[in-house]
Parts: sequence; structure tokens; C-alpha cells
Amino acid sequence: MKIYKTLHIGEFHTNNCEDFLVDEQIATDEKLIAVLDGCTMGTESAFASMLYGKILRNIAKNKFYEEFVSDKTVDLKSKLKEVVKLLIEETKQIKNQLGLETNELLSTLIIGIVNTKDSKAEFLTIGDGLICKDGELIEYEQNDKPDYLGYHLGDNFEDWYKDQDQKLSVSEFKDLSICTDGIFTFKNLENKAKQKSENEIIEYLLIDNKDSEFDNFLDRKIRLLKDRYNHIVTDDLAIIRIKNERHN
Repeated sequence: MKIYKTLHIGEFHTNNCEDFLVDEQIATDEKLIAVLDGCTMGTESAFASMLYGKILRNIAKNKFYEEFVSDKTVDLKSKLKEVVKLLIEETKQIKNQLGLETNELLSTLIIGIVNTKDSKAEFLTIGDGLICKDGELIEYEQNDKPDYLGYHLGDNFEDWYKDQDQKLSVSEFKDLSICTDGIFTFKNLENKAKQKSENEIIEYLLIDNKDSEFDNFLDRKIRLLKDRYNHIVTDDLAIIRIKNERHN
């Protein structure tokens, strides 16, 4: 499988990119992927998405080592739940150690574990964002009031996880993407009459395959949108796109 990634600071953001992405091996044939979007109204909003992302990277590395040593396999659903539980536990420890406020820990999260051998994946979306599977769009939209993970650090985990309704199981995919809601913010600031629709942008970035032979496939597309069509992304954007080359 080929994995493409891109992370862009939005035109209207001047200091920090509040989005973050994770692409880490968690088992021999499995990848932990995630895109995160810090809350602009939060305190130092880039911090939350970066913190969650770095915790997830470390969890994946530890899981990879543990499974390598024990030679035990865990199904994707159980593993995803365990990763999210560890993320919350470790975040709570850091929150207490640093005396952080809830407002400093607000970030959306699309997290998934992908079996790169069997073309299966399990996802959980906390907040908003977009998943695209072979041209099918699964959008999670919470009317600009995302239910951030930071609000639930003190909840009973089993009850909270059971109540999550933004879970998705994927199988037999050829082309799979996850992205933050920055994908909906491309604007033609020079000529509004030539503004491309959201669907045209999504089609171009998450479905179209032109130039997929290049490792910087997505970066090239975003650059072309700017240079040729005068479309710039105004909010931060994180995309991970996985192409199953055996099925293309």
C-alpha cells in the first residue's frame, strides 16, 4: 500500500498550524493513522493536537514492540479501543503534571487502525472531519461545536466509549482517506466567480489519481490548486490517503 500525507497551515492562520497527523506502524501489517484539529478558540490551540499526536505515536511504537515480543495478535476493534483508552490515560497524567486546563486540551480526532495486508480498517471520529472510502464520503459535522476529547477525560471510559456513535468499519478498500475539515475551506480569493465547489475539491484531492506516482502527490495537488486555479486553503488541513496498489 502507498500512503500519502499532507499538512498545511491555512492562509488565515499566521502563527501555528493547529492540525496534526499521525502515520505510525503499530503491528507488522497494521498502521495507526490519525488527523487532529486543534480548537481555534482554545488556549494555544496548536498544543492540543500536537500533544495527542505525539502520545499516539508513542503508543503505536510501544504496541508494535509488545506484539513483536509476545507474538500475539489483537483484532482491530479491540486494539483501537485500547489505544484510545491509553491516549486518555496518558493525557490525564500530563494534564495533572502540568496543571493544564480543559481549554488547553481541545482537539478533534479521527483515529484509525488499518490492516495493510487484508485491506480492513476501524475508525473512531471524535468531533468533526471527513473519511472517504473509494469515492464514498462519510462526513462528521457537528455544527461548529465539536465534542472534543478534552471534555471527557474524567468520564468513565467504558460508558463513554460505548456511547460513541461515530465509529466506522471498512473492508476491501482500494482508496481510503481521512482529513480534517480544512478541506472545506479552499477559496478563490482573486475571482469568486471561478470558485470551485466543495465536491470538486474533494474529488480532486481524495479521489483523483493523477500524479499518484509521486510521493508528494497531495502536496503537488494543493500547489496546483493555488498556482493554476488561485485556490488556497484558508483553514489548516491534514490529509492521509492510502491507496491499495494491489487493487488499482
